[in-house]
Amino acid sequence: MARTYQNKKKILRDDLAIDRTILANERTLLAYARTSLATIVVGGTIIHFIPTSGGYTFGALLILIGLGIIGIGVKRFLEVKNDLKGLI
Repeated sequence: MARTYQNKKKILRDDLAIDRTILANERTLLAYARTSLATIVVGGTIIHFIPTSGGYTFGALLILIGLGIIGIGVKRFLEVKNDLKGLI
C-alpha cells in the first residue's frame, strides 16, 4: 500500500487520514471475519456435541448467521473501499 504523496491539491495530513481510513476499513473486515468464524465454530460444536434435532437446528442456524455476518462484512468493506477510490 505504499503510496507517494505527490498530489499538490491535498495536504499531507489529508493523505494520511485517508490511509488511516483504509487501514480501519481493513481492520473492520478482519473483525467481521473473526466474529463470523467464531459463530460458525460454535454452531459446528453444538451440532457435534448435542446430537438432537434441536441441537442440529440451533447449530445450523448459527452457521447460517456466521455466513451472513461475513457477507455483510464483505459488502460493507467493498462499499467503503469504493467510496474511498474517489479520494485517492
